[in-house]
Order: sequence, then structure tokens, then C-alpha cells
Amino acid sequence: MSSVLRAENVSKSFGPVEVLSGISLDLRPGEVHAVIGENGAGKSTLMRILSGHLQPTKGSLYLDDQPIAFSGPVEAESRGIVLVHQEILLAEDLTVSQNLFLGREIRRFGLVDDRAMRDRTRAILKDLGTAIDPDREVRRLSIADRQLVQIARALLVPHKVVAFDEPTAVLTPVEAESLFQIIRRLRAHGAAILYISHRLNEVKAIADRVTVLRDGRFIATRDIDGLEPLEMARLMVGRDMSKLYPEKPATASDQDILSVRTMSVPGYVEDVSFSLRRGEILGFGGLIGAGRTELFESLVGLRPSEGSIALNGRNVRFNDAREAMAAGVVYLSEDRKGKGLLLRQDLRVNLTLAALEKFGRGPFIDVPAEERALDTAIKDFDIRTRRRDLLAGQLSGGNQQKLLLAKMMLADPQVVVIDEPTRGVDIGTKEQIYRFIASLAEQGRSVIVISSEMQELIGLCHRVVVMRNGRIAGEVAQTDLSEDAIVYLATGVHEERAAEIAAGQA
Repeated sequence: MSSVLRAENVSKSFGPVEVLSGISLDLRPGEVHAVIGENGAGKSTLMRILSGHLQPTKGSLYLDDQPIAFSGPVEAESRGIVLVHQEILLAEDLTVSQNLFLGREIRRFGLVDDRAMRDRTRAILKDLGTAIDPDREVRRLSIADRQLVQIARALLVPHKVVAFDEPTAVLTPVEAESLFQIIRRLRAHGAAILYISHRLNEVKAIADRVTVLRDGRFIATRDIDGLEPLEMARLMVGRDMSKLYPEKPATASDQDILSVRTMSVPGYVEDVSFSLRRGEILGFGGLIGAGRTELFESLVGLRPSEGSIALNGRNVRFNDAREAMAAGVVYLSEDRKGKGLLLRQDLRVNLTLAALEKFGRGPFIDVPAEERALDTAIKDFDIRTRRRDLLAGQLSGGNQQKLLLAKMMLADPQVVVIDEPTRGVDIGTKEQIYRFIASLAEQGRSVIVISSEMQELIGLCHRVVVMRNGRIAGEVAQTDLSEDAIVYLATGVHEERAAEIAAGQA
């Protein structure tokens, strides 16, 4: 079968550093071609070359078997090559419909036709399985809904090739399945799909062929038939990945280090109570919108709330995240790009910003001490970077997450809350993060893991608290942890079974 878009022996260097070396890839009409690899393997760089955002240092591109050199993404899009970015690239102050048609407005008699744009927006969002209001400002949308809007914007233009970069990282399983239906329709209509994801079960479900990259080099292209996720993981990292999760450490004691009672967050959470033991990994599960993130943002003072919080038996109330950190409670946001890191600052600044008092020398900052701290973080957290002077935004997603972990650990916390710890990271980095979380518990620290991945909660946590509609639906003990138990509580669709689990009769 002839290809729509083809790369031959493509390489890319940034200065003296080669990040892609001799990659060949062909995208065929009516096919989903997945590209997988660890963070830093070169997947996004390859995608950006294919979509005109970057020029290859060596090698050639062919569109419909004719040589092509895109002058930029605008020309690539005009030729039918569209990219759905991993990062959310929307104007927060504009409405959904205004974002979809920004720069391509529908006009009537020379004036912008808002009604036509709203109607067209509503139709494409319906195709994506969502009823997001076209007149709603983007800033008022959840991260998942923003991603759906971004996908809708890409699909508005005529397309031969649609490239998806981690499109389901912030979607629920139901929303992801709606996206897969769209991808299957695109494939049935003859579009070529390039699909990048760290979720190997998704790749198995949606792809026809899979190309594996490692350290910027080609490893293999395989048909999906007979290729299982475990084998994909082995090809990605070059080692056996059958034991992804470390053994769960024994909890250090039955002593509660954190106790929350009747916590309410206006509009999000109502009457939530739970406790966290010393040396425990406590999971929080539930569907997106259940109120998990809002609950813990309020706990560390990022949102107003009502209720009581006791830390080491003493009542506390934090006015902001800095007060919480000073007391030994740190929160790692699910939105590491928007709330966790300063993407336009270098690694040193990001690492030490939350603990500057440790690096003060009178009115000045002890830069050599900061550099030594960065050396330690790079080594201890395996932050893979070509140069020390890179900006945080130039790191891969997994290395950004490692930098954020290193930043928070400078505070020497007793309680670590990690919201979606492995969102958008590869399986090798997942293994590293899981072992780091287990090591925190082994040290006697207490960890709360908020995750939308049920296997992550089951593999890591001693207990899992499940939220639904802003309330706690129930708790699943370690001996009873299963996907079914979490799903029953999260959805409430099997009310009798959910009630049994919530009552501890699993």
C-alpha cells in the first residue's frame, strides 16, 4: 500500500546533540500507526517534523510520494497534515466556539457569523461525545474538556493525516472511547492516523502498526496482531517490564498522621472525612469531576473550605501552599505545566524556588549551593537532560515530573500528595516514579496518590478511597482491591454491590 506521508532516514540535531538518528516511517491511508518509546526517545520531535513544526537536519519527507519540505505548520495544515498537541494551546478568555474558529472565522456579509460557529462547534463536540457549551469560556473548563476542545479544533480542517500526541492523557475511559470512535471513523474515511501514547493498552486497542523508538533510534515496526503491551514495553526500554510495581512496604504504624473531618469545598466537595497513617500509601480514585483535586487543593490552602484538619494530632489550617509546605505537607499538581513548574525558567530556578530560604546568604541567593542541589536532584531522580541550562519547558514530560518531585522533596515533607503522578509519562519513567513513591513510605513518610488509572491505585496503594459527585462513596481495603470494586464505587451503577463494598463486605 502506498503511503500518504513518509519519512526517510530523518535525523534531527539541536546544536551538537542528535535527538533523532536515521528514522524512517510511513503513514498509510486508512491506518492507525502508533509510535511508542520512553520520554526522550524522540517521538514528539518526529511528530513535529512530520507536521512542519521542525525541519529535519538530515533526511527527506514525501507527501503522496512527492518530495516535500514544509515551510511551517501552516503549510503542512494546508496540505492536510494536522496535529493535536499534547499541551493545551487555547485562549482561556475566549469561548469554546471562538477558540475553534480562531483565525478561521465563519463570515456572512463580511461580519463574523457567531451563530454559525456555535452550531458547527456544537455538532463536532457532539461527534466527540461531549455536550460542552460552545459559549462557555475555556478558563472555566476542566483540563479534560479543554483537551476535547483542542481535538475538535484540529478536526475542523480538511485532513489527510491526523497526528495525536498523548490525546487521552486527561480523558476518562468513557471520553477516551468516544475519541477512539472518532479515530476509527477517520480511518474508515481514508485518513492516516499517527498516534503517540504511553498507554500501551490503548495502543493495542486502536493501532494497526506500531513503531518503537529508543534514545532517538529506530528499534522496530510491528503489526499489532500478536504484539502485546508487555512486549511493547520490553522493546521500549530494552529490559523485562513484567514487574512494573514494587512490593508494597509494610505500613510503619497504625498512627494517624493526618485526619480530615467534614471537609467541604463550595461547589465541589461536601462532608468528606478520611485519615492517613504514618508510612501509608493511600489512594484516591473516582471519575474526573468527582472532586478529588479540589479536595486536596483546599487542604493545602489553594481553595477556601470548611471542616477540620489535624496533623500529628494538632489542629491546623493552611492559608496557602507555602504554609502547608512549612508544616510538612506538599502537593504536586496534576497540571505540572500550568501550576507545578515555570516552563520558561531553567532547572535550577525551578528546583529551589519553593525552598529559597535554604539557599539564602543574607539578602543574596547562594547560587553554588543551588547548583549542588541540582547536581543531587539530577542524580537521585535520574533527570535526563542534554544540558544543565535547559528551560523546564524543554524537558520531556517524564523528566518534568521528576523535576517537580525533586523540587517538592527539598521541603523534607511528612505528607506527600501526588495528583496523577504518571500522567503523560512513559512506562520506564512510571516504574521509576512507582519505586520512588514506595521508597517514601519505607522512609516513614505518608503518601496520597490521586489517580485515574485503576491499575496504578491497585499496584501502589495500601487502601483506596473512592469519591463520587464530591462525596466519599466508600473505601476499598488492600485485600479487596480490584478494578470492579473501584468502578462500582466510582460510578454507583451497581448500587447494592457498591453499598456492600462501602460497608467493608467486599
